[in-house]
Amino acid sequence: MRLRNVKNATEILNNSKVLIKEPTQYKGHFQELFGNNNPIEIEIGMGKGDFILGKALKNPNINYIGIEKYASIIARAIQKIDPLDLPNLRLIDTDALKLGDVFDHEITKIYLNFSDPWPKTRHAKRRLTSDWFLPVYESISIGKPVIEQKTDNIILFASSIESFSANDYLLEEVSLDYNSEDNVETEYEKKFRAQGVKINHLIATKK
Repeated sequence: MRLRNVKNATEILNNSKVLIKEPTQYKGHFQELFGNNNPIEIEIGMGKGDFILGKALKNPNINYIGIEKYASIIARAIQKIDPLDLPNLRLIDTDALKLGDVFDHEITKIYLNFSDPWPKTRHAKRRLTSDWFLPVYESISIGKPVIEQKTDNIILFASSIESFSANDYLLEEVSLDYNSEDNVETEYEKKFRAQGVKINHLIATKK
């Protein structure tokens, strides 16, 4: 994701009410952070936060955590989310490979929206649905991992289907032109749909 550097990003992060500053201290106890036993769903690579914010507003009985590793990007999301003071939405700035240090079998669903496709073959392992990442998702999920993916990139989508199938996941709701009344759009998705770009979508559940 490309975004101009935010000069005061560090200050925005330090002063945020929704950013979890030391997430590893809540490992295995995130329900205590939210103060309830509601399910916890995460979005990895949340961008500027349109999707995770929309989900939190729409579903007050579900707790959401947005994950983003780039300070300038998460700063933009904080500027949007902080003033709303939603009790069921928090943010974490970390890399997806480090999620095993943050969560311990407490996530009910994982969203991967318009992730970096890493189109070159030599970079395939960096894709968020590769063999590098699936074991991480399994270590943080309650029971069988449930992963929902949206992307405009057909190469990434095909690679994801191959990876999920090879790792014993059941593929549901596979679509090359996704439309749903329940859909919450990301900022990229809004732009792509306006341009007539078709959206690929699936839900993968470990068998």
